[in-house]
Amino acid sequence: MSKSYYLTSPIYYVNDKPHIGHAYTTLACDVLARFKRLDGYAVKFLTGTDEHGQKVEKSAADNNMPPQKFTDEVSQNFRDLTAQLNFSNDDFIRTTEPRHKTTCQHIWQQLIDAGHIYLDSYKGWYAVRDEAYYAESEIIDGKAPSGASVEWVEEPSYFFRLSAFGDKLLAHYEQNPNFIGPTSRRNEVVSFVKSGLHDLSVSRTSFSWGVPVPNDENHVMYVWLDALTNYLTAVGYGDDKNADYAQFWPADLHMVGKDILRFHAIYWPAFLMALNVPLPKRVYAHGWWTNEGQKISKSLGNVIDPVELAKIYGLDQMRYFLLREVPFGNDGDFSHSAMTQRMNGDLANDLGNLCQRVLSMVWKNCTETIPPKPDTFTKADEALLARAYALLDACRKEYDAQQFHTALKTIWEVIADANRYVDEMAPWALRKTDAERMADVLWVLCEVIRVVVILLQPVMPQSCAKLLEQLAVAEDARGFDNLTPAHALTAAKMPTKPEPIFPRYIQEEEEQND
Repeated sequence: MSKSYYLTSPIYYVNDKPHIGHAYTTLACDVLARFKRLDGYAVKFLTGTDEHGQKVEKSAADNNMPPQKFTDEVSQNFRDLTAQLNFSNDDFIRTTEPRHKTTCQHIWQQLIDAGHIYLDSYKGWYAVRDEAYYAESEIIDGKAPSGASVEWVEEPSYFFRLSAFGDKLLAHYEQNPNFIGPTSRRNEVVSFVKSGLHDLSVSRTSFSWGVPVPNDENHVMYVWLDALTNYLTAVGYGDDKNADYAQFWPADLHMVGKDILRFHAIYWPAFLMALNVPLPKRVYAHGWWTNEGQKISKSLGNVIDPVELAKIYGLDQMRYFLLREVPFGNDGDFSHSAMTQRMNGDLANDLGNLCQRVLSMVWKNCTETIPPKPDTFTKADEALLARAYALLDACRKEYDAQQFHTALKTIWEVIADANRYVDEMAPWALRKTDAERMADVLWVLCEVIRVVVILLQPVMPQSCAKLLEQLAVAEDARGFDNLTPAHALTAAKMPTKPEPIFPRYIQEEEEQND
């Protein structure tokens, strides 16, 4: 393969169980990774866990456990989630792994040797929850901008010369307008850098749970220098025997939540500039979910468990909802009524009903066989097929901009066109008057369904596999290189009687009465 694509989720902090926010970020990466694989790319999709720092040390102590045992247990919850939600990550990294410690210390030594790190002392505000330092001007009523409590810290510290990189960062943002998305987040970052950067404390002495600083056993690395380095560890940076770095770096996309954009769009590129390592091509910060209009928090007891959600509604249904309901990059609100509307409207009524009535007509009226491709087409046939074949280019553009909701909306416009075409052509009536034309109409509809379902595989892989099987599309004919008229359906025996894939969701009475 000549085309490579490297994308990463953030690595998740192991001080608690995974929730809908973690699932949302990794899902977006998974869908993009699947899309790129189907489009002929060699893909490396990385996720994992961030396991060092004061917050983890404290959580472990609160649970009366050594930090390593605590992180082993909590990290496993995140690894389990990848299987439970059908994520297709190629690697799962833990920052407590030996390979990561080696990379961190290698990078530290490079930064020291190049004069980018110096020893001094730190005095200032620190939020343990965020593992972040804040300026006096950012503290409001004793809280960080994130709402986290802060404490005054005074200790010896190594510093990274972040102040030397302000102009270089601004020049990079200017020359690469797509480096940060969406635009609103890019503007925030540019404004922050323009306000002036201060050197960054990159080590701590007040706790010991971290990667040891080379040649100074009193210090451990600041958790964000440690954590961000994972993206290089996973491609074997500094390891001459690992070919991944040459193939996959620079990363094509770091997907993050908006709360950690500063670390990824300012600190990380500055570290890489100091190492003379190429910068990632793009950092995209998505929004947060609320639950029925309320901020999600443990204290309110409204944390959404994505595994439970998938059990209630169906895994593919949940995956579809999360990426269709909200413009990606914006904040969104989860509600059970919105979920039900998407399931019953988009999935059961629009796509499900189209597939079921068309495939059932084929089974019943065409001797259980997909009809042969017609010799000639009407203008209505050609128009519908053209719209279907144009979807791939439209979806590529939206996926590359992380506008998953727009790609899905565009696909659903063709599904709506196909449903109108069924009603206008009325194949059930043609059966009595013109059986040959009926077969042609059903072929056009089957071909449109084939194209649509192949394109929906990244979002709903299990459901789409079932539909493509009903259409007698071979497993090796489901890539995007098959989305052309040259690879159109040919007459083929349907393997099984069509079964509905997207049933309507009806709430149980006790749910409705809650």
